[in-house]
Amino acid sequence: MLENFRNHIDLHFPHLKEGKFILACSGGVDSVVLAHLCNSYRLDFSIAHCNFKLRGEESDKDEELVRDLAENLGKEIFVTTFDTHGYMAQHKTNLQIAARELRYNWFSQIMAIHNIKTLVTAHHADDSLETFLINLSRGTGIEGLTGIPSHTDTISRPLLQFSRSEIKRYAEVNAIRWREDASNENTKYLRNNIRHNIIPKLKELNPYFLENFLKTQEYLRQTLEISNQQIVQLRKQLFSKEDGIEKVNVDSLLALNPTKAYLFHFLREYGFTQWDDIYGLLSANSGKEVHSNTHRLLKDRDFLLLKPKVLKNTEVFNIDDGQEAVLEPISLKFSTVKAIGETSSKIIYVDKETLKYPLTVRKCQKGDYFYPLGMSGRKKISKYFKDEKMDVFAKENQWLVCSGNNIVWIIGKRADERYKITDRTKEILKITLE
Repeated sequence: MLENFRNHIDLHFPHLKEGKFILACSGGVDSVVLAHLCNSYRLDFSIAHCNFKLRGEESDKDEELVRDLAENLGKEIFVTTFDTHGYMAQHKTNLQIAARELRYNWFSQIMAIHNIKTLVTAHHADDSLETFLINLSRGTGIEGLTGIPSHTDTISRPLLQFSRSEIKRYAEVNAIRWREDASNENTKYLRNNIRHNIIPKLKELNPYFLENFLKTQEYLRQTLEISNQQIVQLRKQLFSKEDGIEKVNVDSLLALNPTKAYLFHFLREYGFTQWDDIYGLLSANSGKEVHSNTHRLLKDRDFLLLKPKVLKNTEVFNIDDGQEAVLEPISLKFSTVKAIGETSSKIIYVDKETLKYPLTVRKCQKGDYFYPLGMSGRKKISKYFKDEKMDVFAKENQWLVCSGNNIVWIIGKRADERYKITDRTKEILKITLE
C-alpha cells in the first residue's frame, strides 16, 4: 500500500510535497494510518485532533493516543476540546452537524494563524460509497452521486482510492496502534446502518463491487464536468449584466429542454429552492417575484431579472444653498450659470429662487407626484414609472431631487414644470448628474 500511496501522491497530490499541511487525526485506524503513510513519504505536516467530550474517558484516551502518535512521529500537534452538546443547544442542530461545524471552523483557524493552505483528511473509498448510498436514498442529482471530492480549495483526501480493508490490513501488518469508536457500531445512525448492513451484502453479491463503484463514480464526475462546461458557456450566451442586475430572455429559456433543469443549473448558486415557482415565473405576469435568502428573481415583461437583495434605502441626503457637489448617494454637481447651455438627460436648469433649501436627495415614497416638464397637469410617480416601462429594480434604484416635499427632478429622466426657467428667472441653477 505504501508504494501505491506514494505513486498516488506523485500523480494526483503533488502539492502535498511542496508545503506543510494539517492532517486531521481522530485516533481511528484511517487517520492514524494516513499519518504513518505521510510520515513514511517524508511529507511535512502537523497533526490536529478534536476532543468532542462525548464519550467521557474514551474521548480522553483517543486524545492520548494521538498525542503519543505525534510524539513518535516527531510532529507538531494541535489539540482542542469542545462543549459539543452546548453548541448543539445554542445552534439548534444535531450531533453530526455540530461536530462537523466545530472541527472545520477550528481547522480553518489553525490554518489561518499558521498560514497553512491545505487540510488533509482520511476519507477513503468506503466513505465515498456510503455517501453515495445516503444521497441516493434521499434523492439527489448527479452531483450527489459523485461522492466525496478528492480536492477542494483547502481540503485534500489522498485515501479516497483505498478501501477500508486495505487501510486496516496495512495497520495490522505494520503493528500500528489505533482506537475504535464504539459509536461507529451504533446502527441507529443512517451511515452506520449502511456501513454494517447494506454494503457487506453488496460486496457479497459482487466481490469487485467497490472497485466497480469507483470506476462508475469517475465516469459520473467526467459527465458532470462536461455538463458544467456546457452550462457555463450557455449561461454566458443567454445572460447579460448591467448595474449589478442579470437579465435573461424568457423565450430563450423556454427554448431549452428540459427548461426546469436548466433553470436549476443557472440559478442554484443564488440559494433558490422553489423551482416550481421559478418555472412558473416564465408564464407569470410582470412584477411576479421569487426570493432566496440572498437574491430576488423578477419577471419583467419578456425577461427574468436577477438581483442581490439589499436593504431598502430610506435615508435622506441634504444639499445646502451654495454647496457645489455631493457624492452620496449619487454624484451631483451644482453651479450657478448665466444662461442655459448644454442639455442632456443628465443636466437640468432650474429657477433657483423657486427652490427651498436645503434640497434633498431621496428615493420614491408612496403617493409621490410631480408636474412633468412640458405638461400642464400633475402625474403620480408610480404612473410615470409604468409609462416609462421601468422594472421593479429600476424603480427601487431611482433617486429624486426634492425641494421640501416637491419633486424637482427624477434624476436622469424628467424635470418638474414648476421649477423651469422663465423670462422672470433671475438666477439659474445647473444640476448635473456626474
